[in-house]
Amino acid sequence: MDTIANMLTSIRNASLKNKEKTEFPFSQVKMNILGVLKEEGFISNYKNMKDEADKSGKKLTIRVMLKYSSDKKPVINGIKRVSKPGLRVYRPYDEMPRIKAAYGVNVISTSKGIMSDRQARKEKMGGEVLCQVW
Repeated sequence: MDTIANMLTSIRNASLKNKEKTEFPFSQVKMNILGVLKEEGFISNYKNMKDEADKSGKKLTIRVMLKYSSDKKPVINGIKRVSKPGLRVYRPYDEMPRIKAAYGVNVISTSKGIMSDRQARKEKMGGEVLCQVW
């Protein structure tokens, strides 16, 4: 089961339905990916719902607040899983694909953590291409 793909699908579906937020099960990798998406301006915010889970005894979840333009269109036009559990995709920093004429971003897992393709090129680091967002 690909939990990252489930997270991306949840975000895609919620943004297509113009929902304010979406929730899914917690993992640290997901938190790191969401950090990149927030840094790049694709989501408004995200929050680990640990405090609420402790009080109610529920499992840990992450809540993502989605971002929309002034005319109520989602900022995320597309989101796609690239490297999958059955077929990993690795790229050196100089072969990172550019997404939608540099309007999009690749989320890369490197030895220094999860970062955007812009940051990976800047630090001259390749890695696993987790997903693309545009």
